[in-house]
Amino acid sequence: MRVEIDDVTVALGGREVVRNASLTVEPGEVVGLLGPNGSGKSSLLRTLYRAVKPRSGAVRLDGGEIRHLSGRQVARSVAVMLQDPPTDFDLSVEETVLLGRAPHHASFGRDTADDLRIVADAMQRAEITDLGDRMVATLSGGQRQRVMLARALAQESPVLVLDEPSNHLDISHQHELMSTVRNLGRTVIAALHDLNLASQYCDRVVVLSDGRVVAAGAPATVFTADLIRTVFDVDVHILGDADAPVFAFHRLAGITPAPPDNRTEELRTESSFRS
Repeated sequence: MRVEIDDVTVALGGREVVRNASLTVEPGEVVGLLGPNGSGKSSLLRTLYRAVKPRSGAVRLDGGEIRHLSGRQVARSVAVMLQDPPTDFDLSVEETVLLGRAPHHASFGRDTADDLRIVADAMQRAEITDLGDRMVATLSGGQRQRVMLARALAQESPVLVLDEPSNHLDISHQHELMSTVRNLGRTVIAALHDLNLASQYCDRVVVLSDGRVVAAGAPATVFTADLIRTVFDVDVHILGDADAPVFAFHRLAGITPAPPDNRTEELRTESSFRS
């Protein structure tokens, strides 16, 4: 499924957090959104599943504007994995993953044998098969993140939106997740912080700064030392070959770390005594 974001502006609380952003994601392509905190990545993603209505511009799926689709149609087209999984689930892992099948059911429809097969496959891909009977609220942050991935996979939507998917995951599971997503054959748009993950797993990257798209293209072309210094305020050594660069970052020369907050230090001390 082809995704088009056409000249989209998003305002939250009266302030424009995304400004005239445009990008196109072709069917089966993996595109990473990158930028510093507050650059508008998550707000732009939220227009894709109608959690936010753009002030202007259009979002299209295969040429049809998303604002004209029903909620069920959107859910059948776009699956979402958020950066902070809910912690108040009163459901087991398997029951939570089964929620991904809801858009394909009529109201109060029963889970079918096909649903259970799809859920089992999704749980296997996310490496949570052994957690099926556990309550989601008892899991670690990384385990919950993998449950949310399985639920998104079980939804079987042609577009997959990932908002900081590697949040809470250790290095091994970060790469496992991105490799799984890479091999799905679906249209994927992922907000990422890690330039190395984006370089390895994304076909293209789009860099935002202050709500605007400032660069787009193949990772090896976009991630130059000048762009990284300007957008992310860090110096970088670019290693590896031209097609698969690896980045090592360090603080810009002349930037002095902020002095510690005295109250924060007091709280840390108190916490250490209590523990």
